[in-house]
Amino acid sequence: MQRIQSFALRGIDALPVEIECDERPRGTHADDQQRGGGGFSLVGLPDASVRESAQRVRAALAACRFPTPRGHCVINLAPADLRKEGPVYDLPIALAILRMQGIIGERADDRLANFAIAGELALDGMVRPIRGATSFAAVARERGLRGIVVPAENAPEAAAVEGLEVYGVSRLEDAVGFVANLLEIEREPAPLECPPPFGAAIDFADVRGQVAAKRALALAAAGGHNALLIGPAGSGKTMMARALPGILPPLSPDESLDVTRIYSSVGCVPRGAGLIRERPFRSPHHSSSAAAIVGGGTVPRPGEVSLAHHGVLFLDELPEFPRAALECLREPLEDGFVTIARANGSMRFPARVMLVAAMNPSHAGGFAESATERRAQEKYIGKLSGPLLDRVDLHVEVRAVPFASLQSVRPGATSAELRTKVLDARGRMEARQGRSRANARLSSRELDRHCTLEGPAQRMLESAMRDLGLSARAYDRVRRVARTIADFDGTDAVCEAHIAEAIHYRILDRMRAGRAA
Repeated sequence: MQRIQSFALRGIDALPVEIECDERPRGTHADDQQRGGGGFSLVGLPDASVRESAQRVRAALAACRFPTPRGHCVINLAPADLRKEGPVYDLPIALAILRMQGIIGERADDRLANFAIAGELALDGMVRPIRGATSFAAVARERGLRGIVVPAENAPEAAAVEGLEVYGVSRLEDAVGFVANLLEIEREPAPLECPPPFGAAIDFADVRGQVAAKRALALAAAGGHNALLIGPAGSGKTMMARALPGILPPLSPDESLDVTRIYSSVGCVPRGAGLIRERPFRSPHHSSSAAAIVGGGTVPRPGEVSLAHHGVLFLDELPEFPRAALECLREPLEDGFVTIARANGSMRFPARVMLVAAMNPSHAGGFAESATERRAQEKYIGKLSGPLLDRVDLHVEVRAVPFASLQSVRPGATSAELRTKVLDARGRMEARQGRSRANARLSSRELDRHCTLEGPAQRMLESAMRDLGLSARAYDRVRRVARTIADFDGTDAVCEAHIAEAIHYRILDRMRAGRAA
């Protein structure tokens, strides 16, 4: 009997799987067909794509001129109570069969014992890419293995995990030669250290006017705050949102690995890429379902909010999204993760995102001018629930761009200039709170320590709480934004002007208070 290490992907995490192969004397043809067809039996809770491995492996062995099993092969995928999905077991099953038959000699035992193997086989023996190679490498390192063998296209992303030998193979013959110590394959190098990428399709200098809105988005980038842009069609909301990645701080190495693991689990790492170094920017259409936004499915997979982890989730035309999809965002915006529960267990996906949304103030597209229009505007904004809006730190009013601004040849603030101020503010936060604690993530206790209010500032916030009917959550969000404004302006103390600007960014709370009055 032969054993080979592989893995199963569950959500974005990999779990170890051991492939056991045993060969028994062949019975009658009818018996073999009943046992699994073509001399193969696959056990260990495989799904349909795993059961089909028998046919792919047999065809690949024949195409590469390797003999097929003489008897009946029983392939067990252990542990037997873990459901196995996908074609990742083709390559290790083929190698286990060849070793069991003696085609691969004893010289292979060392590498088969110390390397984990995964890959899908084409019928001609080519090795096709798989999902989850980064997580596969991580679990192999945790188990103390020397390295892994994966499809050549997956090798760069797997090599992002340090302390592990990664070898990429393109054909079944290459994998056979490597494990048998007959072929030397160059080890996949670790991703090169390189300067963090900055840039976006749009520069803030391309957006005419909107000085106040640009400042608000720069504050959001500095503190990691959620923001809602409210303004008429054509005022530049979408352009500014798409320019936002160009001023965000770079991903840390740990954050890059987190993002790469998520994209690897859905097979979306760019071909030949190692670590993903740019912050994700996801912009789902407003017709997207709740499962598409937060994740789900019979076999749960990450949704848009997880694909935007450590990056930006941009929701354009916010009130047009299904109410159920928006309400599903409440927990991940607060907790930073999504838990998808199914009958056979639950999966947790990371979802620490910066939400940026845009909307028109009314269904007609502009701000209300008459009493009738105001009622229509209130009805349109009323599509958004109070608890969801409480989780948005900055409500930014974006007015139509005046003609003079459109005609002006003087450029506004560039993305490079705003990025410098954002990075300076982040530096102040890191010196005070540590790298992993942006202001948007400060707890109430931390705010009491880092955002002490006295005199006029305290009285102004107390008055706003009373007059606007702010919730306890909104109270903390005002303090977080005020702390970011002070950092952005280069001051240690949070004063009355910072509190006033932070309250100014609660437009929808003021609208609700006006209706109540």
